[in-house]
Amino acid sequence: MHIMRQKLMAVTEYIPPKPLTCMKPHVILPKEETGYERLLLRQVKQIFLENKMIVVCQYNYIPGNDMVLFRHRLRKYNIHVKFFPNKIMIPFLLESKYKNLLPLFVERNLLLVSMETKAQETLQTLKRVPQINMLGACIDNVILSKQGFVNYAKLPSIVTAQGETAGVFSLMTSHTSRLLQRGSVHLSSLLDQYVQQENEKVEGKADRNIS
Repeated sequence: MHIMRQKLMAVTEYIPPKPLTCMKPHVILPKEETGYERLLLRQVKQIFLENKMIVVCQYNYIPGNDMVLFRHRLRKYNIHVKFFPNKIMIPFLLESKYKNLLPLFVERNLLLVSMETKAQETLQTLKRVPQINMLGACIDNVILSKQGFVNYAKLPSIVTAQGETAGVFSLMTSHTSRLLQRGSVHLSSLLDQYVQQENEKVEGKADRNIS
C-alpha cells in the first residue's frame, strides 16, 4: 500500500511550467530593387514626363498576331504600347501627382502613350480590339475618366478651333466696318442737307432785301 501511494504521488506531482522567455522576432529584410526594376522605374518616370497622352487599359487574352496588328495600327498615329508590371507602377504612382490613377492598376494593364493628344485615333483603334478595355487617361497632366476621355475626343482640334475663332473675328470686323461706313454716309448726307438748307435761307434773305 505504501508503494502504491508513492507511485500515485509521483504521477500526480505538480510540475510548474517553464518561465516564459522573450523570443527574438524574425527580422524581415526589405527586398532590394534589382537593376532591372530600377530600369523599368526610370522608364515609367520618363514616359509620364515626355508624353502628353497616357491611356490606361486592361487587357484579357489576345493572340500574338492580333497584338502585333494592334500595335502597328497605333504606330501610324505615333501612339505606342507599353507594358509595366504593377509592382513597378504602384510605387511610382504612390509618390507622384498621378495617385488618382492607382485604382486602375489591378490586374493586367497596358499603357498607350503619345507625345500628342490623339484621342480620336486611340478610340477608333480600340474599337477594333474588344479584348482591350480603356479605363482612364491622363491628358496634359489632367486625369480623365473613361467617359471624360470620350468627351475630350469629341472636341474640335486646336487648328479647327483657331480657324473658327479667326472666322468669327473676321465676320465681326466686316460687320463693324459696314456699320462705320453706313454711319459716315448718313452723317455726310445730313451735313449736305444742312448746308443746302442754310444756303436756301441766305438766298431767301437776299431776295427779301432786294425787293
